[in-house]
Amino acid sequence: MVKILQLVLGVDKVQALLIVLGLIALTSFISTLSGLWGVLVTDVFQFVIKMGMVTALAVFAVEAVGGIDAMKTKLAAIDQAHGLAAGGKGSVLSFVPDLDSAWMPMITFLVYISMNWWATWYPGAEPGGGGYVAQRMFCAKDEKNSLLATLWFNIAHYAIRPWPWILVALTSLILFPGLSDPETGYIRVMIAYLPPSLRGLMVAAFAAAYMSTIATQLNWGASYLINDFYRRFWKTDKSDRHYVSASQWATVMLTVISAIVTFFMGSISGAWKLLIVTGAGTGGVLLLRWYWWRINAWSEVSAMISGFAVSVLLQTMWGLDTDKPVDFAWIMIVTVTITTIVWLAVTFLTQPESKETLIAFYRRTHPSAAGWRPIAKLAPDVRPSGGGLSNLVDWICGCALIYGILFGTGKLLLKDFTTGSLLLAMGLAAGAVIYWDLSRRGWSAVVD
Repeated sequence: MVKILQLVLGVDKVQALLIVLGLIALTSFISTLSGLWGVLVTDVFQFVIKMGMVTALAVFAVEAVGGIDAMKTKLAAIDQAHGLAAGGKGSVLSFVPDLDSAWMPMITFLVYISMNWWATWYPGAEPGGGGYVAQRMFCAKDEKNSLLATLWFNIAHYAIRPWPWILVALTSLILFPGLSDPETGYIRVMIAYLPPSLRGLMVAAFAAAYMSTIATQLNWGASYLINDFYRRFWKTDKSDRHYVSASQWATVMLTVISAIVTFFMGSISGAWKLLIVTGAGTGGVLLLRWYWWRINAWSEVSAMISGFAVSVLLQTMWGLDTDKPVDFAWIMIVTVTITTIVWLAVTFLTQPESKETLIAFYRRTHPSAAGWRPIAKLAPDVRPSGGGLSNLVDWICGCALIYGILFGTGKLLLKDFTTGSLLLAMGLAAGAVIYWDLSRRGWSAVVD
């Protein structure tokens, strides 16, 4: 947001940060006054505003390069020039790169496809669930609504939202080639090609997106600080009013810390890559904790510590650079491998959680009995979900649903109507299978 304001308003970093602090203060006021309810209500309006404006920008950006057909032709010329310069080939519009692609080496592509989705933790896409999604699920009136809301989130987040951003990013390669800071390309397209009458709304859309993220982060962070630390280990017998007040102060503290971090952060992509490589290897334990009774707290702690330590050592002592695609791939592969070995060893070398804790968890979540047999025997009255195969089918259909809609929409936008229609049909059919299966089994039974 600081970078956006610097470009749009022509201010320096300190001035932009002061404006951002004003947005944070407003968001903090909403969060502390109304809590999660206020965050959710404002999120609805913010989502409509930002999706409307980024879609409008995509339309104007494509028109600026002469339409979809002209964009594809000009991108092909850039592909050729870039490939000759880099000693490789490949198209920026291709999902699967060539073996010697100048855009993305095959090893990096394989890491993204085969490893990132299960092995890496980062906010908003935590394998095995996390605070972002849990916040929304806890607010649903029943389990059916929470499941459908989570399904809608994945469709909106991964299949619908990306394309307006992708189209503008592609046009920026044409309109502003060779930028020293590629992250500014999107904003430069907005400044140069969005009508003046809409620029104010676009800035408001950016502010809405920023405030939505900050509100989630502040509630999420405050809940961890108060519920998982302060209330559990420090002040264990205070009133609810006391903990609400403490959470408000925690929100203020997080606001100040976020401003300090922002001042020293130069690149959002750098922060994103840092989160990915330091969270590498933790995804496996976060997934398996739902399916294997032997996972304990030390499993997760050791995964987080070893993942962070290995990735930092690879970047400092061995000189690997996350900005280089091949280096990034090897950081991921080595970190995930070592982290997995470490947390598995720690799991078997430490005691499991107490039987009381495991039984209470089993009663609450009804996981599939396959990985919980020792605990299932201690709670014979609990009916396990028994949905191992059904859940696998739902997961496969979920992938087909998201990818079908994502790439189907892209094919239609790029005027490949036959392939696009088939992919969309596949996605919709997969969604129908998921809904049928969850309805058949009963929504309240699907908890693992």
